[in-house]
Amino acid sequence: MPNRFRILLWLALLAGGFFAGVAWKGRELPADEKTEKDSALSREVRQEAGPADNLPSARQTAPAGGLNPQESATIKLFEEAAPSVCYITTSNVRTDYFTRDVTEIPRGTGSGFVWDGKGHIVTNYHVIQGADRATVTLADRSTWQARLVGIAPEKDLAVLLIEAPRQSLSPIPIGSSEDLRVGQSVYAIGNPFGLDQTLTTGIVSALGREIESVSGIPIRDVIQTDAAINPGNSGGPLLDSSGRLIGVNTAIYSPSGASAGIGFSIPVDVVRWVVPELIEYGKLKRPSLGVELARQQIVSRLGLEGALVIYVEEGSAAERAGIRPTTRDRFGSIYLGDIIIALGKERIKSNNDLLLALEKYEPGDAVTVRLLRDNKEVEVELRLDQAR
Repeated sequence: MPNRFRILLWLALLAGGFFAGVAWKGRELPADEKTEKDSALSREVRQEAGPADNLPSARQTAPAGGLNPQESATIKLFEEAAPSVCYITTSNVRTDYFTRDVTEIPRGTGSGFVWDGKGHIVTNYHVIQGADRATVTLADRSTWQARLVGIAPEKDLAVLLIEAPRQSLSPIPIGSSEDLRVGQSVYAIGNPFGLDQTLTTGIVSALGREIESVSGIPIRDVIQTDAAINPGNSGGPLLDSSGRLIGVNTAIYSPSGASAGIGFSIPVDVVRWVVPELIEYGKLKRPSLGVELARQQIVSRLGLEGALVIYVEEGSAAERAGIRPTTRDRFGSIYLGDIIIALGKERIKSNNDLLLALEKYEPGDAVTVRLLRDNKEVEVELRLDQAR
């Protein structure tokens, strides 16, 4: 009997302990313990979901960033240069044989730029070639009928004139092409495919190229660029990083007719003397020696000073006077031609010096040319031709 009583007592104690444990485990945790438990649970969820930035609630929108210095400079260049660039459309006039009605037929489009405050517009000759009428649309969207002032097919340049008010005209700043370097940045503004005020960028990819003009006469010392130049860009400006004119976009090299990374521009040093002649005479009347000169960088690299003759035109004043060009023999050896060091009383230190000195003469004038030939000074007399 006592044993049975002890067994019942132990069973009662065990049962009481079990229910007491259940009650203790089910009671509410303190706040700090609950927070720790929730944090642990949150960590488990994040580990299963992956990186925090993949959770929708953790994604954030990046704040808007400012323009970097290069972007700001390009935007400023475009905004300052664009008002100088214009859109040119050409057309032909046809008269019906029976009704005598006059019909204007669109011919083509191109680009140009404002040369001065008088309304002179510079473009390529091939843009207006064969057209009866030309219309110029300025950056302010005003449209003006243009009158042809002068053409130079041998340089693929032409000058138009519009009767626009001075406040609508923004002449383009003129730079220099003599000191250009391969690799420097360039910017082209034009109207490719009729899309006006288009900016493309690139670099000078080569210098001293030669292309054939509309008249069949080669244009030498042309700038090659990889800035996208497409149909409609012709006649538009090529600018340096300061927004100055360094060339006139004239042609592309592409089997498809669209930009393939090779474009050509007439150097501004040629434009600077051609345009004033076209404005004054309608054609080129500049006196000429009949020579082609090496780039100034080549002359400087050789440690020389003056204008190095690399080519003498057949039948020219230079040929008649016996001026020697630079030649190469069949083994590849190069023999330097004559170096022009003086024209009349003007000392010639560079190609530009020679061009400026020639401006003081007229075609047909007799002049003394001093040459450096085989390290000896030689003088020749010649009569200047008219530039072709």
